[in-house]
Amino acid sequence: MTEVEDKIIRIRPQQFHEIAGLEDWRVLGEGACTYFRTGSFTAGAKFVQAISELPGVGSGHPDVDVRYGGVTVRLITIADFYGLSEQDVELARQISAVARTLHLPADPSAVQTVQVTIDALAGSDVVPFWRALLGYEDRANSSEDLIDPHRRGAPFYFQQMDAPRPQRNRVHVDVWVPYDQAEARIAAAIAAGGRLVSDAYAPSHWVLADPEGNEACVGAAGWIGPDPSGQ
Repeated sequence: MTEVEDKIIRIRPQQFHEIAGLEDWRVLGEGACTYFRTGSFTAGAKFVQAISELPGVGSGHPDVDVRYGGVTVRLITIADFYGLSEQDVELARQISAVARTLHLPADPSAVQTVQVTIDALAGSDVVPFWRALLGYEDRANSSEDLIDPHRRGAPFYFQQMDAPRPQRNRVHVDVWVPYDQAEARIAAAIAAGGRLVSDAYAPSHWVLADPEGNEACVGAAGWIGPDPSGQ
């Protein structure tokens, strides 16, 4: 760990959501995200310019996606871990303040992260293939996560299997949504023909399946409130 990284204080998802002044933001699978409705590309570009002038903006911060209707912003710290830090908290507050000055409403219900998960019996054999095929790189200090170096494509996660499971799909999609959108997303998927496979890890994540049995997970990082499991 470098001297700079040694000063970084990590913030867990639930801690982030419990901090005042961060109501515009939601923690997904990776980082804190929100969406600001701008109404035009020009307004979005002006907003991004204002963000670029904030004192907390530095190398790798933030990730910004500008579209004609709005701007998506993601904050994530990449050090000896891959997550949130105190610096992200302060920058989130500053970005929200700029948005209010420009009269741009935040809509955190509009954000999500999609991850592809592959079940692997021997991850050390499988991961190099996907790394080369996708042109991805290892996530910080992880031999089971691959990320797009341009931070555009969906991350890939390799889940260790102890034995083959021939009756279950080996590749599935994880959809990370804001914690206050999870139940509605699950209900919509079930209403569209899906079924609930397991809620054993709720409110962290749920396992669903489509009408033919292909599985997918809905994840909600930073859940606010008591854990039904009593943990």
